[in-house]
Amino acid sequence: MDRRTFLAGTGAVLLAAPPAAHAEQQSRIPRIAFLGTDSPAGSARYIEAFRQGLCDLGHMEGRNIAIEYRWAEGMVERLPGLAVELVGLKVDVIVASSTPAALAAKAATRTIPIVFVVAGDPVGSGLVAGIAGPGGNITGLSLLAPELVARQLQLLKEAVPKATRVAALSNPANPTTATMVKETEAAARSLKVRVKFQGVRESQVLESALSAVAKERPHALFVLFDPMLFAHRTRVAEFANKNRLPAMYPHTEYVEIGGLMAYGPDLRDNARRAAAYVDKT
Repeated sequence: MDRRTFLAGTGAVLLAAPPAAHAEQQSRIPRIAFLGTDSPAGSARYIEAFRQGLCDLGHMEGRNIAIEYRWAEGMVERLPGLAVELVGLKVDVIVASSTPAALAAKAATRTIPIVFVVAGDPVGSGLVAGIAGPGGNITGLSLLAPELVARQLQLLKEAVPKATRVAALSNPANPTTATMVKETEAAARSLKVRVKFQGVRESQVLESALSAVAKERPHALFVLFDPMLFAHRTRVAEFANKNRLPAMYPHTEYVEIGGLMAYGPDLRDNARRAAAYVDKT
């Protein structure tokens, strides 16, 4: 079967940005903090897109802005400490790469503006009060992940019509997962597919989770949107290919490293668009 990539429309929704604070001009160079769930290598293309977005707005790193980077290396439990560290540096704005990163930043400060690049369900996860009015010091872009999972499962079923038993990788610690699970289960009933969820709460249990999936011998693999799983996308795709499991992924990056197919937004576009919110702070 040929590998295919499906792109979901615009893929992201911009939340209404809070009014920008017009402070007096300062002589020092503004400092942007970037709190990443992944590694520098795994996020290189998104950082490049973010920088390009800033450059398009007249902000060049090393010339008229500085960027402080902190990376969780796929270990979300490190994010709260990294967020506190960035707040201590008295940065002007924090850019959070994911929902867990944004939640960590939100817990660390109520005053420094926060812009999230990717959030599966910003309202349901408690990041913002609403799409039209986020409230507080936080705003950003939403993937509307729960709304996409039904279509993802449908496409997987169309690609593998005989698949009736599907293993799904999810992260129960992700606040968006519960809603995505409900949407997946509803879609599975209509498609006459039995989905068994395998939870991966942290990177340390990924291998045991994959082993459990292999023992179940499902007909296909379904990977839910999650920044921790995304950080380990190479391992997940390798596992599916080694076990000859047709797999549906939430992002095209999985396909680029050998996965079968994906249906979801372009995360590079999210990173580029996030620069516009940073520009307003």
